[in-house]
Amino acid sequence: MPDSHHPEDLPAQLVDDQGQVRFGLFPGTLPRINGRDSDHRTPMGAPASRWARHFHYKQFQYFGIISDALLAGCAFAHTGYIGIAFFYTFEPATGRLREFTWRSPLGRALQMSASPVSGESRFRQGKVDLRMGYAREGETLVKTLQVDIPGLTLEARMVEEADYRPMSLCTRTGVNGWVYANKVAGVPVQGSLRSDDTVQDLPSLGACGHHDFSAGYMRRETFWNWACLSGTVNGQHLGLNLSCGVNETSHTENCLWLDGALIKVDTTVFEYDRDHLLTPWHVTSNDGQVDLRFTPLGNHRERMNLGLFASNFNQLFGRFEGTLRLHDGRTLSVRNLYGFVEEQYAKW
Repeated sequence: MPDSHHPEDLPAQLVDDQGQVRFGLFPGTLPRINGRDSDHRTPMGAPASRWARHFHYKQFQYFGIISDALLAGCAFAHTGYIGIAFFYTFEPATGRLREFTWRSPLGRALQMSASPVSGESRFRQGKVDLRMGYAREGETLVKTLQVDIPGLTLEARMVEEADYRPMSLCTRTGVNGWVYANKVAGVPVQGSLRSDDTVQDLPSLGACGHHDFSAGYMRRETFWNWACLSGTVNGQHLGLNLSCGVNETSHTENCLWLDGALIKVDTTVFEYDRDHLLTPWHVTSNDGQVDLRFTPLGNHRERMNLGLFASNFNQLFGRFEGTLRLHDGRTLSVRNLYGFVEEQYAKW
């Protein structure tokens, strides 16, 4: 029987030989996201220019680590106009936040893998070297993160077992756009963080990971909220991925995982004070499966306004509490599980 990473009915690439994008929910991770091969058009239906095909294509990859003692996030974003990488760590016990951001005009310092199952994305600038790797090992899919910056080194590795099903989908955005997203959460993370002559062993911390691989011709101006948690409830690995504002045409990316089994969730509502983001948030789903309160402990913020390109990005880290109701009638109580929420505006 085929595994979830390469089932027999999974296409080898997102865009077919005629330039048509495949839409919908997929049973596994697509091996190749060949987005620039798509028949990209203007809003009036004419073929898009070579300039538009290049600069309108957006790519985003994120690796998050969640535990009671350490939270970390690393992202690569290539907008065509600019390449951005950030990395931060947060220690809940002490409140210590270390955060770094690097930018590269036209993304010269950034290379992005077109495949979430093989290859490497990398940002290199001066003494900064960050890498996200993708590889199949037998029937498992391995995603890695390597961070080397002065005074700090991180090595992290998450393994998706053969029966793990990611959230893998492609939806339309506007008249001429689309987004492919591959989301993973609730997967144990191996590795270590070394800094200040100290070593933190990620398995000893009970660390779990989240991963996001997204690409496509997104809206010129877009806004979204997002929430994710990873942890253990009643001895089972729990992951959650909720979003509002991007992948919602015909399908949504909203789901949770319990020991690798994917459970679909309906559309979601994020209630919070935009003027005071560090006050509690309330996140619910319209099917009643999700009812969570998020208490922020800190915020990683990126803000730029360059006219042609603008971003107002807030990724908050903190604790979730509440309930998750499963399709079989069971209720999971969420108590002090760490995770992330986001508020993002982008003009790109």
